Amino acid sequence: MNFENLPLLLVLALSVIGNNSSVAIAAAALLLLKLLGLGSWLGVVENHGLNVGVIILTAAVLAPLAAGKIDLIGLGNAFRSPAGVIAVAVGLAVAWIAGQGVSYMQGSPEIVTALMVGTLIGVCFFKGLAVGPLIAGGMVALIVGLLRLK
Repeated sequence: MNFENLPLLLVLALSVIGNNSSVAIAAAALLLLKLLGLGSWLGVVENHGLNVGVIILTAAVLAPLAAGKIDLIGLGNAFRSPAGVIAVAVGLAVAWIAGQGVSYMQGSPEIVTALMVGTLIGVCFFKGLAVGPLIAGGMVALIVGLLRLK
């Protein structure tokens, strides 16, 4: 018996149980590619999906700026507030940590499964978002480096 699709089916089932449509759609789309014999597209998704996803996510975050809901005065005020300064610092740190995650996951692809399980649990059962793997990967890279593991 071929158990090749079992991990995706498990992710799909957990995401449906956890009522998380974004993870369910992603798992179903990948499963559909495999079942339709379009497995060669999985490499395209793997190589370019992250960049496309970041572009779409960035566009969604910038949409209020483009729609005129945030003007230059409001933007300037945000940078002068304590929360704005903290936001810039945290944004910088998280972006750097996520960058470490990409490098670490490329060098240690076996860790991706563990990261995805943790992210899936966080998304499905703790109302998290599926943007966690990059940040989680970066945090793992930092902790592994600090503790000199592996």
